[in-house]
Amino acid sequence: MSPIQMNLLQKIIRHKTVEQLQAEAGEAQDFRRSMGVWQLTAIGIGAIVGVGVFVLAPHEAALHAGPAIVLSFLIAGIGSACAALSYAEFAGMIPVTGSAYTYGYAVLGELPAWVIGWDLLIEYALIVAVVAAGTSNYLQSLIAQITGWHLPVALQGALGEGHGMVFNLLAAIVALLIAWLQIFRTEIGARFNTVVVSLKVLGVVIVIVVGAFYVKTSLWHPFIPKVVEHADGTLQYGWAGVMAAASIVFFACFGYDTLTTAAEESKNPQRDLPWAVVLSLVVAMAMYFGVSLVLTGMVHYTALNVPAPVSAAFQDRGLNWISGIINVAAVCGIASVVFAFMLGAARIWFALSRDGLLPGWFAHSHPKYNTPYRPTAILGVVTAITAGFIPLTELAKLVNIGTLSAFILICLSVLILRIRRPDLQRRFRTPFLYVLAPVGVVFSLFLIIGWPWFADGRFQLIGGLDRDTYIRFIVWMLIGFVIYFGYGIRHSALGRSRKQFDD
Repeated sequence: MSPIQMNLLQKIIRHKTVEQLQAEAGEAQDFRRSMGVWQLTAIGIGAIVGVGVFVLAPHEAALHAGPAIVLSFLIAGIGSACAALSYAEFAGMIPVTGSAYTYGYAVLGELPAWVIGWDLLIEYALIVAVVAAGTSNYLQSLIAQITGWHLPVALQGALGEGHGMVFNLLAAIVALLIAWLQIFRTEIGARFNTVVVSLKVLGVVIVIVVGAFYVKTSLWHPFIPKVVEHADGTLQYGWAGVMAAASIVFFACFGYDTLTTAAEESKNPQRDLPWAVVLSLVVAMAMYFGVSLVLTGMVHYTALNVPAPVSAAFQDRGLNWISGIINVAAVCGIASVVFAFMLGAARIWFALSRDGLLPGWFAHSHPKYNTPYRPTAILGVVTAITAGFIPLTELAKLVNIGTLSAFILICLSVLILRIRRPDLQRRFRTPFLYVLAPVGVVFSLFLIIGWPWFADGRFQLIGGLDRDTYIRFIVWMLIGFVIYFGYGIRHSALGRSRKQFDD
């Protein structure tokens, strides 16, 4: 290997030690430490529960899994839980903003950390833009239900399709308002988010409790509907459908990673972050199981492929009075997703810039409010414009591959660090790590590429993500490599500090 190649390799694999990151956490004064365990948990629940309850669960029941959508959530939840426990161990050990990016920096080195950070930055920003559009749809429905007034077609966004290019005004307002809340003061935004998440949880509980009285258990039979093979070779229902749905509803099983990006704003991060990660996922999965069973027990699963499936299920049973509660809960639920992922995107951007992998201009907190105001402001404007023109479609496939890739790296990283540094103090230790971490890797990999399946004497992969998703992911990564090798590798703060030390 030539000296030039050796130098490049050393730059790529350079990493921060856990002790360095812990020291940075103790010295960090960029943000105001204002959030406790319940506010952090609310951010996690806010990010997890939203589109999954109000859109994905009923739609995937109708299109792929039937009543067995519960099994799809269980499969996706197993992989997500393994990653969640890995996140919890890292969060208690390395309480620094940046989440998976920071953890990767400590174990895998600078280039893998950049890949994780770049991937999550794009994914989070995209989620903010498209979910804001989904919030607008429910807001328009709620406004029309209360006042009977409808926005002009030109401002309805996706609801105005077929009438030429239109702008989604409410989606843009949602994105800008949440960005303003996060710039003004994180604790005020967090308190607002806690209230919104509480309303969402209350709404979902009402849906489960009231709906339970109208469940017909006969609608759960057969629990896994018979296989239907379409002309294009795709499979619907059966175990193939359950697995296919698992790859999609996985989108509804993550989001707790956003709360770990707020480590430097937590009052007691080493204690509170692990608890918040675990609590948020447990609460969310309980809600998904409950809603899935209730909806498929109230109406036949084939009737759930409609624009507002939860509301439609109750209207089908003559419960029109509850549709308003559902709309409010849906607005709160999806708006809280926007809050959580915008918070996560801004802090990952800040961490990348503070480490020199992106221009340092972005790594300046507000002089008065101690918030990452520059990344937040840019995200607010860009996502407002994007949300104004992009309808809520293909969201799950668009973001799942990046998150699953990050989960694979996190599960591997926590396992490697446990082997490499067993001496480190861990406030939270993932139980049965040597089993759970490999399970998390395997489940995440299968959710990306599909599950091996033998049927009718032939081997095939069922579920998984489609070719367009792979292409999109590769393009994102290529852009990231260009930025890293064109800018980040030469401006890395870690690289500069080591050069000064050597000099």
